[in-house]
Amino acid sequence: MTAFLIAEVKVTDDGWVPDYAAQVHEIAARHGGRYLSRSGNIRTLEGDAPDLTLIALIEFPSMEAVEAFVNDPDYAPFATARRAGSTGRFLAIDDSDLAGGIPYLPKG
Repeated sequence: MTAFLIAEVKVTDDGWVPDYAAQVHEIAARHGGRYLSRSGNIRTLEGDAPDLTLIALIEFPSMEAVEAFVNDPDYAPFATARRAGSTGRFLAIDDSDLAGGIPYLPKG
């Protein structure tokens, strides 16, 4: 089942950004990850605006692949640098439909 990693990031010290941006997508790709977006163009259409610098959306073939990427030893130094120079969170969701009413999504 397809899974998505949603990274919500507020950069507080951008020293880590160039290396992270240049190299992490290759580590994600080793786990079947494909960036769908890594954008700072965030428009709040409803609710409170988040205090974020960027949101990244990465598609993976499975939840296990998301977890393998996040736990990859090659990713560890990038994660450490990101955590030191930003705040935010990583969320993982699958492609299911909790309500079960969308015919092209698996029931969740």
